[in-house]
Amino acid sequence: MEGNPNNIELVNSLQAQMESLRERINQLETEKAKLSQQLSGCVCQKNAGSDKTLSVDCTSSIGEMEMLKLNAVGSLNRLRYKEPGDRAMALHHLPKRHVALMVMYFGQRFYGFASEAQMAPTVESEIFKALYKTRLVSGDKKELQYSRCGRTDKGVSSVGQVISLSLRSNLKETSVSNGYSVEIFAEESCDGELDYVKILNRALPNDIRIIGWSPAPTDFSARFNCLSREYKYFFWRENLNIMAMESAGKIFIGEHDFRNFCKMDAANVHNYRRYITSFEIFSCNERYGDDELWAMKIKGSAFLWHQIRCMVAVLFMIGQGLESSNVIDKLLDIERTARKPQYKMAPEIPLVLQSCEFDGLKFKCSSDAKQALRAHLEKECRSYKLEAAIFHEALLSCSSTFSDSSQLNSRTKKKVPTHTPLMSRPTEPSYEERRAKLAAGRSNK
Repeated sequence: MEGNPNNIELVNSLQAQMESLRERINQLETEKAKLSQQLSGCVCQKNAGSDKTLSVDCTSSIGEMEMLKLNAVGSLNRLRYKEPGDRAMALHHLPKRHVALMVMYFGQRFYGFASEAQMAPTVESEIFKALYKTRLVSGDKKELQYSRCGRTDKGVSSVGQVISLSLRSNLKETSVSNGYSVEIFAEESCDGELDYVKILNRALPNDIRIIGWSPAPTDFSARFNCLSREYKYFFWRENLNIMAMESAGKIFIGEHDFRNFCKMDAANVHNYRRYITSFEIFSCNERYGDDELWAMKIKGSAFLWHQIRCMVAVLFMIGQGLESSNVIDKLLDIERTARKPQYKMAPEIPLVLQSCEFDGLKFKCSSDAKQALRAHLEKECRSYKLEAAIFHEALLSCSSTFSDSSQLNSRTKKKVPTHTPLMSRPTEPSYEERRAKLAAGRSNK
C-alpha cells in the first residue's frame, strides 16, 4: 500500500530521531554506570567540592537521560497511532478548540485519577491513550492546556468528573494564528463538530465513559473555574443511628478549618479552611435482606486530601454510639485540638464524585452517543447484578451446609472491637510541627 509521501517522510524522520535517541540513552547509561562506580568508591569527604561537582554532573547526566527517554516515548506514541496512508495534515496543523469533557468511571481497578503517582493504571492515563489513539490530540498536557476538576484517590469512582483541554476540531474557523476565536464558545459553533463522546467511548475501556462535552473559553480551567464539588458516600444502614449522624453532619456546614479531617500535606498545603455548602443523608430505596442502602451527600467549594473519608469515618463512630456529636466541634477547634487524633478513614470504594458545578458550560451528547452510552451502562448493571446473584447463591449454599442454624449464627457473629475515644488517642504532628521538621531538613542539606 502506497502512503502519502509527506507522511512517509515524517515517519522516516521520527524513526531516525528514535534511533538517535536510543544511541544517546545508551551513552548516558554507560556514563551513569561509570559515575555511580566512582561515587561508590568514595570513602571520605576531604574533597567536598570535587565530590559535589561529581554528584551534580551525575545528576545532570541522569536528568538528561530521563528527558531523552520521555521524548523517545512521545515519539513512539506518535508512531504507534500513525495511520498508514493518512492524508491529513500533521495534527498540530489542524484546527483545535478548547473543550470540557464530563467523565464517569468505576474506580475499583485504578490507582486514582491522576497519572503523576507512577502507578498504573490510572483513569487519566487511559483517557490519554484514547485521545492519542483517536488522534484528537498531539503534544503534551501543557501544550493542550489540560486541567482536571477533581483528583480522586485509588478506588474512588465518579459520575461527574470534568477535565478541560484542546482537541482537534472540524470547524475551520475555531483556529486563529494567536489562539482561538471568540465564536468557539457560542452554541451554534457546535453544529458539524466532531462527536467527541462517540469517538472517545469507542476507544475507552468499559469502566470509563465520556458522558458529555461542552465548548469552553481558552482560559477555562476545570480546576480553578469549578464553583463546587458534590460527593456521595454509600453505606449499609445496619444498626447505625441515622438521626444522630444527620444531626452531627450538619455541624460541618459552613467554613471551618478541616486539618483534623484530612491527610495533611504540610509541604504543599498551607490553608486548611474549606466551605461546606450542604450535608444530606437519605435512603437509596434498595434493600438486601433486613438491611437498607443509604447515602450521604456532601457539597462544598473544594475538599482536602481524604477529607470526605475522614468526615464519614467520624460520622460512623457517632452512628455506632461510640462518639457524641460534640467530638466534631472539638476536632474543628484547632486551638483546642491542634493535633489530629489517629483514626482509620472510611473505605474508598463507596465514595463517588457526583458532580462539579461551573458557570456557562452546557454539556451535550448526540443522540447516537447517548443511546450507545445508555446501552453500555445497562449492560454493565446487568453484569454486576449477575455477579451479585452468584455471590448470593454461594451464601445460600454455604448456609445450607449447616444443619444447626445456631451453629451458623455463632460463626457469623461479629466480634465487637474495643473503642478508644477519639480525644484520648495518640495524635499526629501538628501543621506547625510538620513545617518545622521540613525546615530543619532543608537546613541540614
